[in-house]
Amino acid sequence: MRALYLNLVIAGALLVCLGRPVQAFGDQSYALVQSHDGYEVKTPNGRIVFDYVTIKPTNIGLTSPSAAYFHPVETPSGETVTNVTPNDHPHHRGIFLGFLNSEFHTPNHESTKVPGGLFDIHRADFWAWGFFAPREDRVMKNRDVQLLHADSKHAAVEIHNDWLVEGKKMLEETDHVDVSERDGVYVIDLIYRIDPLYDYVIEQTAFGGFAVQGMKYGDSYYSAPWGKVTFPPPYYSNPESDWPSEPWYDYTVRLNSDGKTVGIAVLDHPLNPPTRWHNTVWLLNPCISSYRPVTIHPGAPLILRYRVVVHDGPPPTKLLQQLSEEWEGMQGNPFAAQ
Repeated sequence: MRALYLNLVIAGALLVCLGRPVQAFGDQSYALVQSHDGYEVKTPNGRIVFDYVTIKPTNIGLTSPSAAYFHPVETPSGETVTNVTPNDHPHHRGIFLGFLNSEFHTPNHESTKVPGGLFDIHRADFWAWGFFAPREDRVMKNRDVQLLHADSKHAAVEIHNDWLVEGKKMLEETDHVDVSERDGVYVIDLIYRIDPLYDYVIEQTAFGGFAVQGMKYGDSYYSAPWGKVTFPPPYYSNPESDWPSEPWYDYTVRLNSDGKTVGIAVLDHPLNPPTRWHNTVWLLNPCISSYRPVTIHPGAPLILRYRVVVHDGPPPTKLLQQLSEEWEGMQGNPFAAQ
């Protein structure tokens, strides 16, 4: 009987543990909680801010070989504002990062015999459209997700992904994610470190890089600091058709499902490369390759900084402007000591 009692106590404890956060700092803190296909960040009162998907779902029609995306991203009232695998772009996936027309240059074994050396070219599309470069066997593989700090005001999460071409590691991606709720909106600060093992060349394209895929089912519009946008939609093959640089653009939609209005804004940073925006098909895409090709060398990682603001109701323009000015003034690099 004593052994049976101990077994029951242990089993009960295990069941309780399964429902607890993977990592948390105190009962009144933000928490990182393991989910079915990744990790959720929750507020101190248990609301989901986002799910970071690390394992590619098999039942949603996603044509990207990779996961490595944020979805669902929810508003403070609990409405989902992002979309994954929309029917016209089944490779799009919530908040994600990937370059579509790119190549790695790896040393050739004969390079020491030729002046200037030789290199082999490995083309890759991590955006996962597959039109300009191959997407098959180009996988962003998650290594880990860690909670660095959490309290009642915010959470700091770090994500590590390896970019693989035909099973060979080509690039290390490290993401620093800071989450908070301020003045009725969620503020998600995303700082990416793109650190290739070989020269990584991103060709000039009209779109690609960091993107937010918004919900498409409802009346929607884009906004900028000066009001609603009336620019024509940019065209995928013409970088010059992209929208001009702005501190931020917002996407707002009145959902067909319940009539509620929700939105999401992306705030650019002055330390990012020159950027035009490919905002179309319910997408926010500050494209760093719109003006010219971008080359990243080993040992000189590219740091990209974006602030995402998730809101209920119409765009809170005044607040977005305040958060943008604050964001532009933040010059720190969380990877500087690494």
